[in-house]
Amino acid sequence: MNQFLPDRRSPLTPRRLAFILGVLTAILASAGLLALSVGSVAVPFRAVIGSCTGLFPVDSLERLIVIDIRLPRVLLAFLVGAGLSVAGAVLQALLRNPLAEPYILGISSGGTMGTILAIALASGIGHIVAPAASFAGSALVMLLVYALAHRRGQLEPYTLLLAGVMVGAFFNALVLLTVALFNQELRNAFLWLMGNLSGASMDALLIAGPLTLLATIPAFVFARQYNLIATGDETALQLGVDVRALRRRSYAIASIITGAVVSVSGVVGFVGLIIPHVTRMIFGPDHRLLIPASFLLGGTFLILADTLARTIIAPAEIPVGAVTAVIGAPVFIYLLRRR
Repeated sequence: MNQFLPDRRSPLTPRRLAFILGVLTAILASAGLLALSVGSVAVPFRAVIGSCTGLFPVDSLERLIVIDIRLPRVLLAFLVGAGLSVAGAVLQALLRNPLAEPYILGISSGGTMGTILAIALASGIGHIVAPAASFAGSALVMLLVYALAHRRGQLEPYTLLLAGVMVGAFFNALVLLTVALFNQELRNAFLWLMGNLSGASMDALLIAGPLTLLATIPAFVFARQYNLIATGDETALQLGVDVRALRRRSYAIASIITGAVVSVSGVVGFVGLIIPHVTRMIFGPDHRLLIPASFLLGGTFLILADTLARTIIAPAEIPVGAVTAVIGAPVFIYLLRRR
């Protein structure tokens, strides 16, 4: 597909790459500063900077709000948004399908099933049990989909796609059945199904952060190979790319990232689908820029979406997954009509 081929009209130089990523990093920092400042209690920018850096004297209440309450949530929003965006970019390259996204492989359904079971069967679960159960469910689905799609010694993209959809539908049905049978914690279950960052904590960051960040590193390393497989498997093989191994590794990358972020955020839709699309439109399809730019833009987008989710009806809040769906669906329709 031409939209996946490197853009020869604007060759990617180290200087251009550094400039674009520098601008995106500055935008990300500005979004983070805004998110730390606004909320049901407004905190001046000076107090936010002072709380984070110690450069200015800050009221103890303001420091508590910024450091203990808002900072973990902002960092978690960045982690989830960046991870889902990278996973989406990897899957779109792996399947050569612009409609591919992290949740299409059913991994989120397995994670949700694990969490729902933990909520239903264990009262007063802490910050560790639910994410652990979620990641276990995601891992189970990851192995199941891989086994179904691995035929004759190779991972077949279309079989992978279909297996993910069907396994995901099966686990979604199990989720609904479990919620119907164990209705004591329906509110928590539905918040998880809609995507929610209100439970952000340093524990959640320590659980999902290392896995997500470590899994994104190979995605950056494989960027040139993703450019080559966009030209077709035969051409990529002639240019020295082990296509089978790359597909297996890419599936593992996307699965680990998705499982890790679902374990702490629930199902936050559209991020992994929309952000790689928008990034490709702005900067072109070269994965050497597309993947790191998606990482930064995805994190920025979810920080802003979560800020909107917790301020639009403050002091109450709405699930961030609802915000990303309301924003993402019209954007996706627009992108679909442009094709």
